Amino acid sequence: MQVVMMTMSHAARAMVLLASVALVASCGLPRSGPTKREIYAGSVDKKGDAHVVKVTPEIARATAMQPSFGFSESFRNAGVLASDMISPGDTINITVYENVKDDPLLGNTGQRVSGLSQIQVDGQGFIYIPYAGRIKAAGQTPEGLRQAITRKLEDQTPDPQVSVSRMAGEGSTVSISGQAGLNGVYPIEASTRTLGTMLAKAGGVTVDPGIAIVRVTRGNHTGKIWLKDLYENPNLDIALRAGDKIVVEKDSRKFIALGATGAQSVVPFESETLSALEAIATVGGLSTMSADPTGVFVLRDESESIARVVLGRPDLIGDQRIVYVLDLTEPTGLFEARDFLIRDGDTLYVTEAPFVQWQKTLGAITGSTAAASSLANTANAGN
Repeated sequence: MQVVMMTMSHAARAMVLLASVALVASCGLPRSGPTKREIYAGSVDKKGDAHVVKVTPEIARATAMQPSFGFSESFRNAGVLASDMISPGDTINITVYENVKDDPLLGNTGQRVSGLSQIQVDGQGFIYIPYAGRIKAAGQTPEGLRQAITRKLEDQTPDPQVSVSRMAGEGSTVSISGQAGLNGVYPIEASTRTLGTMLAKAGGVTVDPGIAIVRVTRGNHTGKIWLKDLYENPNLDIALRAGDKIVVEKDSRKFIALGATGAQSVVPFESETLSALEAIATVGGLSTMSADPTGVFVLRDESESIARVVLGRPDLIGDQRIVYVLDLTEPTGLFEARDFLIRDGDTLYVTEAPFVQWQKTLGAITGSTAAASSLANTANAGN
């Protein structure tokens, strides 16, 4: 009889334990987000509003889109300016040597050399020379301007010898701002006629070159490139024009990391491209004690064109919510995570392993039981 009573006692305890587990679980234990089962329950197939798609090599290729940067043909085909091309706003120094002593055209008696310094090219590109009048200077080299002045003066003074030098002024400058080493206005000179050399003149950039973007605005046209592409592709080292605005920007793309990862935060991109595997590593990897490697999800609002390819449905209209699933325990799971690219605004979510919730439940029960026992012992001690 005693054995039967003990057996019933054990069975009763087991029933109480199971009831307690069910009760605690129904109360809602703390957790970092939805379970894998709950995410699947929200799929379109289950009358939810998101498509759940397992990542395969084909899916990785179809979604491998990154911001497309580059310069238009008008930027790339613009030839390098002559190193001494005169522009409106430049300052010109002119020296005239006259082959007469008694009655020079420009100087005083006995003065054969006349200097005309600090002559600024006006907004229309002209300068004024006494006895020569207004002469078009913009668009010419100093040698071309010298010949033009000589032709104007040679009918009035015998065999004039003219010397012309140019000082770059406001009319032949570019502005550099943003994350450049030293922001300011820089003249286009012989050593700074291209984008790369001008950036070097400004001290390079103050951010990691791997995430630096260079934007150039010329009139109503704008082009931008990754800085590292400028280093690797000489065709992107475009010739500059007066008035160009150069802005160095830090890549502003970010993704959100949530769930059982090493860190839960908004994470900036650290390179031009970022794979899911790199994103996981960036936030400290999966939490060893709680992460479920079969439940790595990337949540994204996918464009209509890509969603049609991914889901094989040409009838889709507009952007689609898609949850991409990565299972790192599969033989090729790590390869798929390496090839699947994260995009700006993505949410990387890692679910907790099922046993973690079980441990939390047991912990809550045993903690409650211990507290109850302590209260009972205190009450008995007082009687």
